[in-house]
This record gives sequence, structure tokens and C-alpha cells, in this order.
Amino acid sequence: MRHDFTYTTESNPHGIRSKAILKKYPHIRDLIRPYPLSALYIILITLGQITIAYYVNDKSIWVMLSFAFIVGAIANHALFVMIHEACHNAIFKGNTANKVIGIVCNLAQGFPSAIGFRTFHLVHHSNLNELDYDADLAFHFEAKLVKNIWWRKVIWYLLFMFIEAVRPMKLKNTKLFDGWVFLNIVIVIAFNILIYLMIGPMALYYILISTFFSVGLHPVGARWIQEHYTYKEGQETYSYYGPLNKLSFNIGYHNEHHDFLKIPWVYLPKVRAIAPEYYNDLYYHTSWTKVLFDFIFNKNIDLYMRIVRKKRSHA
Repeated sequence: MRHDFTYTTESNPHGIRSKAILKKYPHIRDLIRPYPLSALYIILITLGQITIAYYVNDKSIWVMLSFAFIVGAIANHALFVMIHEACHNAIFKGNTANKVIGIVCNLAQGFPSAIGFRTFHLVHHSNLNELDYDADLAFHFEAKLVKNIWWRKVIWYLLFMFIEAVRPMKLKNTKLFDGWVFLNIVIVIAFNILIYLMIGPMALYYILISTFFSVGLHPVGARWIQEHYTYKEGQETYSYYGPLNKLSFNIGYHNEHHDFLKIPWVYLPKVRAIAPEYYNDLYYHTSWTKVLFDFIFNKNIDLYMRIVRKKRSHA
């Protein structure tokens, strides 16, 4: 196994590539505009999740768990993608409306993550793979504890939602708590209580467990490995061009997204179609399920399989 990350002195590659693409294809700027229709998808998915929660409330725990894994995980993962859209102001114009719709996404997830994610995710983009500023990177003790042992990776994946909640605490010069975070917490807890009292405990369990699966031991959870784990020497970011993009609002187009942060999900395939020569030669994935099993059982893969820069870049 590795004993540390792979370090680089190179600048963030996305700023360099986006400038080159815009110089050659300036009309890509036309794709940089909010996509308000995303709000309708958010409402429909939220209503769908509440409907399923109502249905499974009087069913057995096994029925609830089956629905949570097969349907709920994909639905709540899609809501995470919409939170991601909101944090880039890709749904509405302005910060306030996007923060509000991000909190709406949390209602069917049961966990108040939208505003906190917005804070540390934007830092992830501005300081990609920088140890002190990127919450997407593992703690050293985390990587050394998990190692490349399959059963430890399984436990790590099962606990990943909670690990993601702790990692932002390592970020330097980043304010993680404000009034919006407090509002996010209050609204989601109040909604959880409402579901518990008006529908029942099993309904609330369904919502929470759906979220647990959506960022953990599930094919859609493999996205957190797909995006930045090093499968090709020197390449920091990886896209996924597979069928689950249809149910995940094109979140797999990750190189395209890092190159053009404010282009909404619906237009990301157009970026690759307009400028294929910048993307087709990059390593990419076609199966999240394969990524998941490869991560767990391949002894050559551990949490140190990342390219890292120690100092802030200014690309």
C-alpha cells in the first residue's frame, strides 16, 4: 500500500483547459446560465420520496430496506446532485434562491447538509487537491487506518456519510457555521419530526437510510471514488459516461464540470460534444458498480491514491 499521497507542483489543470476551450469555442459561454427547471425535478423527487415513505411505513423492515436501496438511494443521490447544482448557482440567479432550494433538497434526505456542503465544495473547486483546503481528501490517519484491506474499505464506505461530515473541520481559513447553516438544521429537524408524527417512524427510517445508502456502499456511492482517485498517472479528475447519469443529472461529467463550474447539468454533455478533443483522450469510467468493487477488492487502491498539491494554486 501507499504511505502518502502523490504530490505535484503543477497548477490546477481545469483553469488552463477551460481557457483553451473558450478561446477555440467561445460560444460555450452561451451554456453558462441558470436552469430553473431543476427546481421542478427537486419537488417531484421530494414528493416521490415522501410518497414511498408513506407506503413503507406499515411494511416490514426488509421491505423498507429494499425500497431504500433500490429506489431511495438513487433518488436521494439525485437530490445531492441538485444540492451541488444549487451551490454553483446553476438553478436560479443569486445566492439566496439557490440556498433555499438546496435546503428543500434536504427535506427528503433527513440530513441538513446543503449549506455546509456549499461552503466546503466551493473551496474544493478553488483549491483542488490542496491538503489544507480540500475536504474531499482523506485525513492521514484515516488513510493509514483503512489501508488497502477490503473489509476496512467496506466499513469506511458504510461510514462515509459521517466521515464527509467531519472532514471539513480540517479546512483552514474557512467559516463552516453561520445563520444559514443554523436555519438548514432547524428546518430539516422540524421536517423529520413532522414525518415521524404524521406518517410514522418507519417512514423517517426510510428517508434516513436512503441517504445513508446514497453516499455509501451502493453503486451511486462509487462516484466519490470515480471523481478524483488516480487511475491514470498525472490526471487529477475523472468523468463517468455511463447509464446512471440519466438518473443522476449528468453528475458523471466531472471534468466538464470542473472546467465550467456554472454550466448546469443539462448542458454538460454539450461541452464534451463541442470540444471532444479535450476530453476523449482523458481516462474515464463507464461503470460505477465496477468502480465500487474495484475500490474494495483491488489491493492497489487505497485512500492515498490521489494527486495532491501542498500549496495554494492560482490558476
